[in-house]
Amino acid sequence: MDSIIELSNVNKTFNGFAVKNLSFKVKKGFVTGFIGANGAGKSTTIKLIMNLLKPDSGEVKIFGLDYKKYEKQIKENIGFVYDDHVFYEHLTLVEMKKIIAPLYKRWDDSLFATYVAQFQLPLNKKLKTFSKGMLMKASLAIALSHHAQLINMDEPTAGLDPVFRREFLALLHELVQDGEKTIFFSTHITSDLDRIADYIVFLHEGELQFTDEFLAVEEKFVLVKGGLELLDRDTENEFMAIHKTKLGFEGLSKNKKHIMQLFGELAIYEPATLEDIMFYTKKESEQIAAIS
Repeated sequence: MDSIIELSNVNKTFNGFAVKNLSFKVKKGFVTGFIGANGAGKSTTIKLIMNLLKPDSGEVKIFGLDYKKYEKQIKENIGFVYDDHVFYEHLTLVEMKKIIAPLYKRWDDSLFATYVAQFQLPLNKKLKTFSKGMLMKASLAIALSHHAQLINMDEPTAGLDPVFRREFLALLHELVQDGEKTIFFSTHITSDLDRIADYIVFLHEGELQFTDEFLAVEEKFVLVKGGLELLDRDTENEFMAIHKTKLGFEGLSKNKKHIMQLFGELAIYEPATLEDIMFYTKKESEQIAAIS
């Protein structure tokens, strides 16, 4: 099976917000970063993938299966880690495990013990005493201990200190090395994905902007800087959006090869980060709205 997650023409209006005609696939054995500004529709999409929301139209398949017929089988193979954990804080980790373990046919106590030891988690301390980082590790240990094939993550690194974030990301990278586990990582902290993402899915205002290999994104997009004399009506159309000052301009192009041929040595070129792409996509939509 090549695709673990497959959304086809999915539409959902929820609390006055709409996810529109959303279609993308998530490949098995890789880390796919799911990016977009706050309010872009990432959490709504995650809920659709988890069957916590039903699409108004379109189709959601996980492991090639439909939730209508195979919900229990699908959820047996999904682990979920997100910013706002769902633990009972007055319990210890071992007590929480005793509640969760019976829910999964393939729960593996020895695997849980392995991850608890690896993550250096205390079994008999109240969860309310855990740091944010420890709670993230506890969530991941539980998600992995029933042999989940898909790990869905919704803003898992929000609020973590830089040192622990790096350790956590390294751990996620290790998890997919066997080619059997797939991580779908939703975040607005795009620098996290520079370290571990194989693919990127970019959502803006409820609509898919692109889905592509991370390296291909780097090859397509470029930041261009230069003097205002380089700009006219035709050259400005080569950019998604432009930021101008008295000293010059900075713009984002999604045709790196063409724009470098156009300006040659007259401009300065810098790699575009995912954050740059999100910023200029927002700026582009604001400019279109102003014109219309």
